[in-house]
Amino acid sequence: MKSIFRLIRWQNLLFSALVVWLMEKMVAVPLLDTALYGEQLPEWMLILLMLSVVFIAAGGYAINDYFDVKIDSINRPERLIVTRDISKQQAMLIHQVMTATGAVLGLVVAWFTRSWTLCIIYIFVPGLLWFYSSSYKRQFIVGNLIVSFSVALVPLMVAIANAGYMRHRYGAELMQYTTVSNDIFAWIGFFALFAFLTTFVREILKDLQDQAGDRELECHTMPILIGERWTKVILTAFILIIAGVAGYAVFCLMPFEHKWSSMPVRYWVFGLLIPLCCELYLLWRATLPSDYHYAQGLMKFIMLIGVLFSIVIRVMMGR
Repeated sequence: MKSIFRLIRWQNLLFSALVVWLMEKMVAVPLLDTALYGEQLPEWMLILLMLSVVFIAAGGYAINDYFDVKIDSINRPERLIVTRDISKQQAMLIHQVMTATGAVLGLVVAWFTRSWTLCIIYIFVPGLLWFYSSSYKRQFIVGNLIVSFSVALVPLMVAIANAGYMRHRYGAELMQYTTVSNDIFAWIGFFALFAFLTTFVREILKDLQDQAGDRELECHTMPILIGERWTKVILTAFILIIAGVAGYAVFCLMPFEHKWSSMPVRYWVFGLLIPLCCELYLLWRATLPSDYHYAQGLMKFIMLIGVLFSIVIRVMMGR
């Protein structure tokens, strides 16, 4: 059982569930309250949305390790799970059960919210994760973009579910007279963009760490094709963009009466700007795989801090 939890990366699954819950309770609900609509998604629907994300992500991790046995045996043999603790047949079964369960739960949510967009996501993403693990992850940038896009969808699904449920409940005509749906998409879209950018940086850092195994299996990752120095230059640009996106949220998305408040500004400076500067320092001094591993860990922390900014939004709105 312990091996299965390691295979499906239970810590990452808890984080994904936390993201969905925060987007609903700390972003969508305060905005709906401000517009006098009140919370829209029933609790059972939110739980199904969280579980669908968790199960599909778990299936994705399982199939990723299924196809990565050779690479992992070179890059991180001490952490190899498939073929050592779990057979390839068991890993494939876990992938199938987890993915099917997540897709069914997600389609139930799509049905009750009358959202064709959610329906397409729950059909499209599992197949995308399969092809990513089997081939796309070895191609230049394509695999990195797929993972980043998939992670960005997690917060966006909350906005999509709320929009679909409100259109079904109040009618598309009535929804034209309120901006609350657009406000939810604007704020959650910021978190989705933040998740995309930070995940992209983490994925490239992972490629920098895994160069030995990637070269052995002739993967066309960014560090292998353009070299470590130019890869670091590109990552530097993305880290600066992350800082700019977070600053835009603080100074532009915040309501006028709150944007110069000390809380969001201090959160941006001490919670994001300073850690991002530390990330740049770790990036440029990194030479060994372990150095890139530490840089990945810091980027995970930055992602968590960015997501927790949703709590600041709720506090500032006085809800």
